[in-house]
Amino acid sequence: MYLKCDLKSFDLKTMGVKFDVLLVEPPLGAGWRWKDVLALELHHIAQPRSFVFLWCGSSEGLDMGRECLKKWGFRRCEDICWIKTNIKNPGHSKNLEHNAVFQRTKEHCLMGIKGTVRRSVDGDFIHANVDIDLIISEDPEFGSSEKPIEIFHIMEHFCLGRRRVHLFGRDSTIRPGWVTIGHDLTNSNFNVDLYAASFAEGRETTGCTERIEALRPKSPPNTSKGARPRGRGGFRGRGRGRGAT
Repeated sequence: MYLKCDLKSFDLKTMGVKFDVLLVEPPLGAGWRWKDVLALELHHIAQPRSFVFLWCGSSEGLDMGRECLKKWGFRRCEDICWIKTNIKNPGHSKNLEHNAVFQRTKEHCLMGIKGTVRRSVDGDFIHANVDIDLIISEDPEFGSSEKPIEIFHIMEHFCLGRRRVHLFGRDSTIRPGWVTIGHDLTNSNFNVDLYAASFAEGRETTGCTERIEALRPKSPPNTSKGARPRGRGGFRGRGRGRGAT
């Protein structure tokens, strides 16, 4: 389903539903600044056990992205990096920033966790260690706001929760199994009653089979004597600001 609205003025509480996975793709520089993103009240639409994925660009965006996750009630647990190649157009970069020392050819998508989710006991809700935290694809055309479709694959492989929402989506990003919200959509068909009816008891997750469970990568056992668990929620932060949550 999809809902055309201006997220600067739209009250997310009126949606009447909460989601397991939230993808946030703010159009920074196109009428949106980080203070506007911070003002989003995502806690109104996030399940007690949920994940957020926030595209934040690079450089100062990483710091502001962490601030957003903290304000929304999420702990940063991963950093997915998109490396943009120039195989089709060698020797040319379409992303030249006046305050950058080097040509920036990557973007970051911060992942946050809300609630307690552990790899050892929450196999009904997550499949850890399935994908890698790196996406490599060709740099899109100048002015394009499209992000690599692989980010959807990562989210859908990792979290088995079926309630998924994409904030700041477009007609080109409408996807089966997702609610797409954004000002750039041309139409709306969101119906909260019809949507909620799709998640009756026992249908909140995609489910799993014994065969899939047997193939699913497992976390290696912790054999260190007296070793402490890796942070709250079973995930350890990586990348810039190691240990920060």
